[in-house]
Formats: sequence, structure tokens, C-alpha cells
Amino acid sequence: MTDPNAQTPDPNVPPPQQPAAPQPVAAAPLSPEQDIQWGSFAHLGGVLGFLPSLIIWLVFKDRGTFTNTEGKEALNFQITLVFAYIAVWIVTALVTVVTFGLGSVLSLLAWVVWILGVVFSIIAFLQAKDGKHYRYPFSVRLIK
Repeated sequence: MTDPNAQTPDPNVPPPQQPAAPQPVAAAPLSPEQDIQWGSFAHLGGVLGFLPSLIIWLVFKDRGTFTNTEGKEALNFQITLVFAYIAVWIVTALVTVVTFGLGSVLSLLAWVVWILGVVFSIIAFLQAKDGKHYRYPFSVRLIK
């Protein structure tokens, strides 16, 4: 059923303008203290894995140069550790299959990788919290 009182729109009259969608507002730049703080937290987050470093870098990379640099450094190191875990897992699995179970001793290497990750993340945090840039002694630089 149609409404008999409804008017048909005039084809010569333009439709009313819809309100424009709100534009996203750029986040304010970090203060120097906040920049150093988030840059150092990117390193400290490495104790928990690569996600804290990734999140901090993605959120703050455009808001502070120190955080951008340190976040990339921390994330590259965490990605390197993930590669190390995968390599240890593959080697352990292969040795276990070939030696019929004696490869489980190699699983201790995963603990060594974890301890190195924690130690270097804390060292990097201590350097970054003082405003000094830190380069890990070994890291695959995938994010530039």
C-alpha cells in the first residue's frame, strides 16, 4: 500500500545534504618525557613477548621519534627471538625423531633463548629510560 498523501520528489531539486562524517583527529605528539617513557616500555614489554613492542610501536610511532626508533629496535629483536624459538623447535623435533627421543635435552635451548630475551630487554629498558638509544647485539632488522 502506498500513501496517497505522499509527494513524489521533484527531479529538478537536489536532495538535502547529509551531514559530513566526522574526520579523525590526529593524536597530539608526545612530550619528550612521554616519548622516552613509551620508548623504554617498548623494550620492557619484550619480557612478555613481541605483542607489547608491536602495540606500542604501532600506536606511538607517529607521535614520537624516540618511541619510533626504540619500538622498531625492540620489535626487531622480538621477531629475532621468535625465529630462534622456531629454529630450536625444529632442531629439537628432528633430533628427537632421529635419535628416538634423545632430542628433548635440546628443549633446554628454548629456556636459554627466553633468558637472553629477558636479560637484553631489561638492559635495553634501562638504557632507553635514560634517553639513550640501544642496539641489541644480535637482531634481524626486518622493520626499517
